[in-house]
Amino acid sequence: MSNNIREQLMAKTANLPTPADFKDGGKKDKGGRGPQTMPGITSALAAAQLRIQELESKGVDTEIAVGTIVPNPWQPRRQFNEAKLSELARSIAEAGLLQAVTVRRVGETFQLVAGERRWRAHKLLNRDSIRAVVIECTDQDMAAYALMENVTRDDLSDYEIAIAVRRAESEFPNRTRLAEVMGVTRNELYKFLAFDDLPDFVKRDLDLNPSVLGANSAQDIANVLKKTAEPGLKALKELWPLVLSGDLVQTKIGASITAQVSRGLAASDAGGRSILKIFAGKVQAGSITKDVKGLTFKFKAGVMTEEQENELREHIGKMFSVRPE
Repeated sequence: MSNNIREQLMAKTANLPTPADFKDGGKKDKGGRGPQTMPGITSALAAAQLRIQELESKGVDTEIAVGTIVPNPWQPRRQFNEAKLSELARSIAEAGLLQAVTVRRVGETFQLVAGERRWRAHKLLNRDSIRAVVIECTDQDMAAYALMENVTRDDLSDYEIAIAVRRAESEFPNRTRLAEVMGVTRNELYKFLAFDDLPDFVKRDLDLNPSVLGANSAQDIANVLKKTAEPGLKALKELWPLVLSGDLVQTKIGASITAQVSRGLAASDAGGRSILKIFAGKVQAGSITKDVKGLTFKFKAGVMTEEQENELREHIGKMFSVRPE
Protein backbone atom coordinates (compact mmCIF):
# COMPACT_ATOMS: atom_id res chain seq x y z
CA MET A 1 0.00 0.00 0.00
CA SER A 2 1.47 3.38 -0.97
CA ASN A 3 2.12 6.12 1.60
CA ASN A 4 -0.70 8.18 0.09
CA ILE A 5 -3.17 5.32 0.50
CA ARG A 6 -1.98 4.76 4.07
CA GLU A 7 -2.57 8.43 4.87
CA GLN A 8 -6.08 8.29 3.40
CA LEU A 9 -6.87 5.17 5.42
CA MET A 10 -5.56 6.71 8.67
CA ALA A 11 -7.60 9.87 8.08
CA LYS A 12 -10.72 7.87 7.26
CA THR A 13 -10.51 5.70 10.38
CA ALA A 14 -8.94 8.12 12.90
CA ASN A 15 -12.22 8.97 14.65
CA LEU A 16 -13.66 5.48 14.73
CA PRO A 17 -14.72 4.26 18.19
CA THR A 18 -12.56 1.61 19.86
CA PRO A 19 -13.87 -1.67 21.30
CA ALA A 20 -13.62 -0.11 24.79
CA ASP A 21 -16.25 2.44 23.79
CA PHE A 22 -18.74 -0.41 23.39
CA LYS A 23 -17.79 -2.25 26.56
CA ASP A 24 -20.90 -1.42 28.56
CA GLY A 25 -23.94 -2.78 26.91
CA GLY A 26 -24.11 -1.96 23.22
CA LYS A 27 -27.07 -3.90 21.86
CA LYS A 28 -26.62 -6.73 19.44
CA ASP A 29 -28.33 -6.41 16.13
CA LYS A 30 -31.04 -8.74 14.87
CA GLY A 31 -28.51 -11.01 13.19
CA GLY A 32 -26.61 -11.58 16.42
CA ARG A 33 -23.49 -9.55 15.63
CA GLY A 34 -22.17 -7.52 18.54
CA PRO A 35 -21.22 -3.84 18.06
CA GLN A 36 -17.75 -4.51 19.45
CA THR A 37 -16.74 -5.84 16.01
CA MET A 38 -17.83 -2.78 14.06
CA PRO A 39 -14.72 -0.56 14.47
CA GLY A 40 -12.53 -3.29 12.98
CA ILE A 41 -15.04 -4.07 10.24
CA THR A 42 -15.43 -0.39 9.31
CA SER A 43 -11.66 0.05 9.16
CA ALA A 44 -11.33 -3.09 7.00
CA LEU A 45 -14.03 -1.82 4.64
CA ALA A 46 -12.22 1.51 4.33
CA ALA A 47 -9.01 -0.35 3.45
CA ALA A 48 -10.85 -2.45 0.82
CA GLN A 49 -12.49 0.65 -0.69
CA LEU A 50 -9.18 2.50 -0.90
CA ARG A 51 -7.58 -0.53 -2.53
CA ILE A 52 -10.31 -0.53 -5.21
CA GLN A 53 -9.94 3.24 -5.66
CA GLU A 54 -6.22 2.77 -6.15
CA LEU A 55 -6.87 0.14 -8.84
CA GLU A 56 -9.56 2.30 -10.48
CA SER A 57 -7.10 5.18 -10.83
CA LYS A 58 -5.04 2.91 -13.09
CA GLY A 59 -8.04 1.47 -14.95
CA VAL A 60 -9.66 2.26 -18.30
CA ASP A 61 -12.98 4.16 -18.36
CA THR A 62 -15.03 2.85 -21.30
CA GLU A 63 -18.45 1.65 -22.52
CA ILE A 64 -18.98 -2.11 -22.53
CA ALA A 65 -21.92 -4.32 -23.47
CA VAL A 66 -24.29 -5.07 -20.58
CA GLY A 67 -24.63 -8.66 -21.78
CA THR A 68 -20.90 -9.35 -21.41
CA ILE A 69 -20.94 -8.64 -17.67
CA VAL A 70 -21.40 -11.31 -14.98
CA PRO A 71 -21.72 -10.82 -11.19
CA ASN A 72 -18.82 -11.07 -8.77
CA PRO A 73 -18.55 -14.82 -7.99
CA TRP A 74 -17.91 -13.97 -4.32
CA GLN A 75 -21.13 -11.96 -4.05
CA PRO A 76 -23.25 -13.56 -1.28
CA ARG A 77 -26.46 -11.60 -1.90
CA ARG A 78 -29.20 -13.84 -3.24
CA GLN A 79 -32.00 -11.34 -3.59
CA PHE A 80 -32.16 -7.69 -4.60
CA ASN A 81 -34.98 -5.38 -3.59
CA GLU A 82 -37.04 -5.00 -6.78
CA ALA A 83 -38.63 -1.71 -5.67
CA LYS A 84 -35.25 -0.11 -4.97
CA LEU A 85 -33.87 -1.44 -8.27
CA SER A 86 -36.82 0.08 -10.13
CA GLU A 87 -36.25 3.39 -8.33
CA LEU A 88 -32.56 3.33 -9.29
CA ALA A 89 -33.47 2.52 -12.90
CA ARG A 90 -35.82 5.54 -13.04
CA SER A 91 -33.06 7.74 -11.64
CA ILE A 92 -30.58 6.50 -14.25
CA ALA A 93 -33.15 7.02 -17.01
CA GLU A 94 -33.68 10.63 -15.91
CA ALA A 95 -30.20 11.74 -14.82
CA GLY A 96 -27.89 9.18 -16.38
CA LEU A 97 -25.33 6.97 -14.65
CA LEU A 98 -23.49 9.10 -12.10
CA GLN A 99 -20.84 6.53 -11.21
CA ALA A 100 -19.40 3.91 -13.53
CA VAL A 101 -19.41 0.26 -12.49
CA THR A 102 -16.05 -1.39 -11.85
CA VAL A 103 -15.18 -4.62 -13.66
CA ARG A 104 -12.25 -6.88 -14.52
CA ARG A 105 -11.81 -8.83 -17.74
CA VAL A 106 -11.98 -12.63 -17.58
CA GLY A 107 -11.69 -14.19 -21.03
CA GLU A 108 -14.53 -12.88 -23.19
CA THR A 109 -16.56 -11.58 -20.24
CA PHE A 110 -16.25 -8.98 -17.49
CA GLN A 111 -16.74 -9.74 -13.80
CA LEU A 112 -18.27 -7.04 -11.62
CA VAL A 113 -16.03 -5.75 -8.86
CA ALA A 114 -18.48 -3.06 -7.70
CA GLY A 115 -21.82 -1.71 -8.91
CA GLU A 116 -24.10 -4.75 -9.31
CA ARG A 117 -27.26 -2.74 -8.54
CA ARG A 118 -26.34 -0.19 -11.26
CA TRP A 119 -25.73 -3.03 -13.73
CA ARG A 120 -29.06 -4.69 -12.86
CA ALA A 121 -30.82 -1.33 -13.26
CA HIS A 122 -29.39 -1.03 -16.78
CA LYS A 123 -30.76 -4.49 -17.55
CA LEU A 124 -34.19 -3.36 -16.34
CA LEU A 125 -33.94 -0.42 -18.74
CA ASN A 126 -32.89 -2.76 -21.58
CA ARG A 127 -29.74 -0.70 -22.11
CA ASP A 128 -27.21 -2.27 -24.47
CA SER A 129 -24.12 -0.76 -22.85
CA ILE A 130 -22.92 0.69 -19.56
CA ARG A 131 -20.03 2.93 -18.54
CA ALA A 132 -17.41 0.92 -16.72
CA VAL A 133 -13.89 1.21 -15.35
CA VAL A 134 -11.90 -1.88 -16.34
CA ILE A 135 -9.23 -2.71 -13.77
CA GLU A 136 -6.73 -5.46 -13.14
CA CYS A 137 -7.15 -7.12 -9.75
CA THR A 138 -6.57 -10.45 -8.08
CA ASP A 139 -9.11 -12.98 -6.87
CA GLN A 140 -8.18 -11.94 -3.34
CA ASP A 141 -9.03 -8.29 -4.12
CA MET A 142 -12.38 -9.41 -5.56
CA ALA A 143 -13.17 -11.66 -2.59
CA ALA A 144 -12.11 -9.10 0.02
CA TYR A 145 -14.12 -6.25 -1.48
CA ALA A 146 -17.29 -8.30 -2.01
CA LEU A 147 -17.00 -9.63 1.52
CA MET A 148 -16.42 -6.29 3.20
CA GLU A 149 -19.02 -4.45 1.12
CA ASN A 150 -21.66 -6.92 2.27
CA VAL A 151 -20.59 -7.51 5.88
CA THR A 152 -21.41 -3.88 6.67
CA ARG A 153 -24.90 -3.94 5.13
CA ASP A 154 -27.72 -3.98 7.68
CA ASP A 155 -30.04 -5.99 5.45
CA LEU A 156 -27.65 -8.88 4.89
CA SER A 157 -28.15 -11.80 7.28
CA ASP A 158 -25.40 -13.61 9.17
CA TYR A 159 -26.11 -16.71 7.08
CA GLU A 160 -25.49 -14.82 3.84
CA ILE A 161 -22.30 -13.37 5.31
CA ALA A 162 -21.28 -16.93 6.23
CA ILE A 163 -21.74 -17.96 2.59
CA ALA A 164 -19.51 -15.06 1.52
CA VAL A 165 -16.88 -16.04 4.10
CA ARG A 166 -16.81 -19.61 2.80
CA ARG A 167 -16.49 -18.45 -0.80
CA ALA A 168 -13.68 -16.07 0.09
CA GLU A 169 -11.80 -18.42 2.40
CA SER A 170 -9.88 -20.21 -0.33
CA GLU A 171 -8.36 -16.91 -1.50
CA PHE A 172 -6.50 -16.38 1.78
CA PRO A 173 -3.57 -18.37 3.17
CA ASN A 174 -5.25 -19.04 6.52
CA ARG A 175 -8.18 -18.01 8.68
CA THR A 176 -6.06 -15.60 10.68
CA ARG A 177 -5.43 -13.57 7.53
CA LEU A 178 -9.11 -13.80 6.54
CA ALA A 179 -10.14 -12.48 9.97
CA GLU A 180 -7.67 -9.59 9.59
CA VAL A 181 -9.12 -8.68 6.19
CA MET A 182 -12.63 -8.72 7.66
CA GLY A 183 -11.57 -6.66 10.67
CA VAL A 184 -12.84 -9.26 13.18
CA THR A 185 -11.24 -11.61 15.69
CA ARG A 186 -10.82 -15.31 14.95
CA ASN A 187 -13.57 -16.02 17.51
CA GLU A 188 -16.00 -13.75 15.61
CA LEU A 189 -15.00 -15.43 12.35
CA TYR A 190 -15.72 -18.89 13.78
CA LYS A 191 -19.27 -17.81 14.61
CA PHE A 192 -19.92 -17.36 10.89
CA LEU A 193 -18.16 -20.63 10.06
CA ALA A 194 -20.45 -22.44 12.54
CA PHE A 195 -23.27 -22.38 9.97
CA ASP A 196 -21.31 -25.06 8.08
CA ASP A 197 -21.70 -27.43 11.04
CA LEU A 198 -25.49 -27.25 11.08
CA PRO A 199 -27.51 -30.18 9.67
CA ASP A 200 -28.75 -30.00 6.11
CA PHE A 201 -32.44 -29.63 7.04
CA VAL A 202 -31.59 -26.40 8.90
CA LYS A 203 -29.47 -25.03 6.05
CA ARG A 204 -32.22 -25.78 3.53
CA ASP A 205 -34.61 -23.60 5.53
CA LEU A 206 -31.95 -20.89 5.87
CA ASP A 207 -31.56 -20.88 2.07
CA LEU A 208 -35.23 -19.87 1.91
CA ASN A 209 -35.24 -17.55 4.94
CA PRO A 210 -31.64 -16.64 5.87
CA SER A 211 -32.59 -14.25 8.67
CA VAL A 212 -34.12 -16.96 10.88
CA LEU A 213 -30.83 -17.68 12.65
CA GLY A 214 -27.96 -15.40 13.73
CA ALA A 215 -24.30 -16.39 13.99
CA ASN A 216 -24.31 -16.54 17.79
CA SER A 217 -27.22 -18.98 17.82
CA ALA A 218 -25.69 -21.03 15.00
CA GLN A 219 -22.53 -21.45 17.07
CA ASP A 220 -24.58 -22.40 20.15
CA ILE A 221 -26.41 -25.11 18.18
CA ALA A 222 -23.20 -26.44 16.61
CA ASN A 223 -21.50 -26.66 20.03
CA VAL A 224 -24.47 -28.43 21.62
CA LEU A 225 -24.70 -30.94 18.76
CA LYS A 226 -21.02 -31.81 19.17
CA LYS A 227 -21.66 -32.63 22.83
CA THR A 228 -25.00 -34.42 22.47
CA ALA A 229 -24.54 -36.23 19.11
CA GLU A 230 -27.60 -38.20 17.89
CA PRO A 231 -29.94 -37.32 20.82
CA GLY A 232 -29.18 -33.63 20.25
CA LEU A 233 -29.90 -33.93 16.52
CA LYS A 234 -33.21 -35.62 17.30
CA ALA A 235 -34.10 -32.83 19.73
CA LEU A 236 -33.19 -30.18 17.15
CA LYS A 237 -35.48 -31.82 14.59
CA GLU A 238 -38.35 -31.54 17.07
CA LEU A 239 -37.54 -27.98 18.12
CA TRP A 240 -36.61 -26.45 14.77
CA PRO A 241 -40.24 -26.01 13.54
CA LEU A 242 -40.87 -23.89 16.65
CA VAL A 243 -37.97 -21.62 15.68
CA LEU A 244 -39.35 -21.26 12.14
CA SER A 245 -42.83 -20.42 13.47
CA GLY A 246 -41.46 -17.92 15.98
CA ASP A 247 -42.68 -19.93 19.01
CA LEU A 248 -39.10 -20.54 20.18
CA VAL A 249 -36.64 -17.64 20.35
CA GLN A 250 -33.49 -18.55 18.40
CA THR A 251 -31.21 -17.54 21.28
CA LYS A 252 -32.79 -20.23 23.48
CA ILE A 253 -32.58 -23.17 21.09
CA GLY A 254 -29.17 -24.37 22.31
CA ALA A 255 -30.37 -24.52 25.92
CA SER A 256 -33.64 -26.14 24.80
CA ILE A 257 -31.77 -28.92 22.99
CA THR A 258 -29.64 -29.57 26.09
CA ALA A 259 -32.72 -29.63 28.33
CA GLN A 260 -34.64 -32.00 26.05
CA VAL A 261 -31.67 -34.37 25.77
CA SER A 262 -31.28 -34.36 29.58
CA ARG A 263 -34.97 -35.18 30.04
CA GLY A 264 -34.64 -38.02 27.54
CA LEU A 265 -31.64 -39.49 29.34
CA ALA A 266 -33.42 -39.26 32.67
CA ALA A 267 -36.48 -41.00 31.21
CA SER A 268 -34.27 -43.71 29.71
CA ASP A 269 -32.64 -44.34 33.09
CA ALA A 270 -36.09 -44.72 34.64
CA GLY A 271 -36.86 -48.10 33.08
CA GLY A 272 -37.05 -47.10 29.42
CA ARG A 273 -39.83 -44.56 29.97
CA SER A 274 -39.97 -41.68 27.47
CA ILE A 275 -42.32 -38.71 27.20
CA LEU A 276 -43.03 -36.62 24.11
CA LYS A 277 -44.72 -33.32 24.91
CA ILE A 278 -47.39 -32.00 22.51
CA PHE A 279 -47.83 -28.25 22.07
CA ALA A 280 -50.62 -26.07 20.69
CA GLY A 281 -48.68 -22.89 19.96
CA LYS A 282 -46.76 -22.08 23.15
CA VAL A 283 -49.12 -24.05 25.41
CA GLN A 284 -48.50 -27.70 26.25
CA ALA A 285 -51.60 -29.55 25.07
CA GLY A 286 -50.69 -33.01 26.26
CA SER A 287 -48.13 -35.79 26.02
CA ILE A 288 -47.39 -39.23 24.63
CA THR A 289 -45.79 -41.55 27.19
CA LYS A 290 -44.07 -44.81 26.26
CA ASP A 291 -42.91 -47.32 28.88
CA VAL A 292 -42.85 -51.06 29.50
CA LYS A 293 -46.63 -51.05 30.03
CA GLY A 294 -47.45 -49.50 26.64
CA LEU A 295 -48.20 -46.23 24.89
CA THR A 296 -50.38 -43.56 26.56
CA PHE A 297 -51.86 -40.49 24.86
CA LYS A 298 -52.98 -37.75 27.25
CA PHE A 299 -54.54 -34.39 26.37
CA LYS A 300 -55.44 -31.58 28.76
CA ALA A 301 -59.10 -30.68 29.07
CA GLY A 302 -60.17 -27.86 26.78
CA VAL A 303 -57.21 -27.91 24.39
CA MET A 304 -59.07 -29.88 21.70
CA THR A 305 -62.27 -28.92 19.98
CA GLU A 306 -65.07 -31.46 19.65
CA GLU A 307 -64.31 -31.68 15.93
CA GLN A 308 -60.63 -32.44 16.61
CA GLU A 309 -61.59 -35.08 19.19
CA ASN A 310 -63.94 -36.77 16.72
CA GLU A 311 -61.24 -36.75 14.04
CA LEU A 312 -58.77 -38.39 16.45
CA ARG A 313 -61.31 -41.03 17.46
CA GLU A 314 -62.10 -41.71 13.80
CA HIS A 315 -58.42 -42.05 12.93
CA ILE A 316 -57.78 -44.50 15.77
CA GLY A 317 -60.94 -46.36 14.80
CA LYS A 318 -59.57 -46.93 11.32
CA MET A 319 -56.35 -48.36 12.74
CA PHE A 320 -57.98 -50.67 15.31
CA SER A 321 -61.32 -52.24 16.12
CA VAL A 322 -62.98 -49.86 18.62
CA ARG A 323 -66.09 -50.66 20.66
CA PRO A 324 -67.82 -47.93 22.68
CA GLU A 325 -68.49 -48.77 26.33
